[in-house]
Amino acid sequence: MVSRTPAAASVILAHPYGGSFNHALFAEVCGALREAGARVYAHDLYAEGFDPVMTAEELGKKPSVDPLVLSYARELLESSLLVFVHPNWWGQPPAILKGYIDRVFRPPYAYDFDPERPEKPAVGMLSGKVGLVFNTSNTEAQREDGYFRDPLEWEWLRCVFGFCGVDNARRVLFRVVSKSSPEERAAWLAEARFRAAASLAEALAADRSTAGAADGTVGGGAR
Repeated sequence: MVSRTPAAASVILAHPYGGSFNHALFAEVCGALREAGARVYAHDLYAEGFDPVMTAEELGKKPSVDPLVLSYARELLESSLLVFVHPNWWGQPPAILKGYIDRVFRPPYAYDFDPERPEKPAVGMLSGKVGLVFNTSNTEAQREDGYFRDPLEWEWLRCVFGFCGVDNARRVLFRVVSKSSPEERAAWLAEARFRAAASLAEALAADRSTAGAADGTVGGGAR
């Protein structure tokens, strides 16, 4: 198992257009985390040519032969903070990010099964980490929440983070981007910087708590 580096953060971007607001969010978040002292693993999946198609060999626990997948998985385990930036497309992440989840959030990295009790639910392997998702949307809140029921909220907080043991996770949605003013976008970027820095502080606090519990220093010093 790869040990987690307390000041590490993975930031994953999924948007094909370099001039998008998602790219601006990605840059602001990475900058805020670096300013806060984090070692940032920053990846633009489109720019890196990531292949989102899972192979037949990757359906089980066999290690991938794709060097990008192996690198992403190592960074996933090392990072205390996991950040994703993407638009809302059809109530889902872009296909390239869905492929990242398929190929990286898999056994034995993000979750696993007890071989002696295969009938039991999967065990999340990412407990103690903090998750943060930034989404952009061009759908008004009333329609998104009332008619579509905001499926990305459930997908990230329950189906991805929750399933893999990340209990401390949140999603920040910026809308409506297509009708936003420069002032609104500037405010959103400032909020993204604040949220990223605050989430990093939470992740570092969780790391310190875990380390303290391991060496017996939580709750009044060593015993």
